[in-house]
Amino acid sequence: MTQSHPRISKAVIPAAGLGTRFLPATKATPKEMLPVVDKPAIQYVVEEAAAAGLDDVLMVTGRNKRPLEDHFDRNYELESALGRKGDAARLAKVQESSDLATMHYVRQGDPKGLGHAVLCAAPHVGDEPFAVLLGDDLIDPRDPLLRRMIEVQEQHGGSVVALMEVAPEQIHLYGSAAVEATTDSDVVRVSGLVEKPDPADAPSNYAVIGRYVLDPAVFDVLRKTEPGRGGEIQLTDALQQLAADEKVGGPVHGVVFKGRRYDTGDRGDYLRAIVRLACEREDLGPDFRTWLRRYVTEEMQQP
Repeated sequence: MTQSHPRISKAVIPAAGLGTRFLPATKATPKEMLPVVDKPAIQYVVEEAAAAGLDDVLMVTGRNKRPLEDHFDRNYELESALGRKGDAARLAKVQESSDLATMHYVRQGDPKGLGHAVLCAAPHVGDEPFAVLLGDDLIDPRDPLLRRMIEVQEQHGGSVVALMEVAPEQIHLYGSAAVEATTDSDVVRVSGLVEKPDPADAPSNYAVIGRYVLDPAVFDVLRKTEPGRGGEIQLTDALQQLAADEKVGGPVHGVVFKGRRYDTGDRGDYLRAIVRLACEREDLGPDFRTWLRRYVTEEMQQP
């Protein structure tokens, strides 16, 4: 019989990283504010949370992250100027970010890893299941991954991670999950997790990508989790404990995602994400695709 579990309403977005792979652009600008076409990457993530019904968003920030707060706040001077000009379209775009969700912020004083960033959310989240969204992974809104994960958590309880099959030689870049099939084709039971294993030691080529729906029991586990890979407190290590002992905080399931994901975690993938999203825009796509075809053709003809 299907169990009833508390409705999820809160999302946590860790955003305290230094963005060193994008220096010097991120020397004074948070990496989360780098534009993907004409919106900062972080806005896509908040939009995803809001679309899944999570209207209470806590952002875990660090030093030099004040622009994140400003972006999701009202800018009365700019709004007034656009209103006087009668520029309703741009005014709507400016107001959109401040109307998405109720935003909260907490500082991660020391960069001790993703697990520590999630633990910073404990006072706000309390004793409720919650979602965690990482800003490096942008999920296409036409593929409602987070909504499906919430459905699975409400059905089974415990925690749910997002999984994607990757080439075996790439699994060392991700957490890797040992999985067992369930009656749902897109859902697996997770029996173990390893953070960035050597390909020869990986339990599978199912990689954990940046979406989680977590039972609040994870906080007690994180408080006791010792620093792991890279000297940081790894969320993967805490989830491994939950997967190994269901009595701690329920089972761990995985939703296997086969949709569109835009990885903005490194420079090359960031540029590819911009090109893909720009090509699909109704207002930009036709002209941009025409230019791109011509550019690629001309480049191929170069000696």
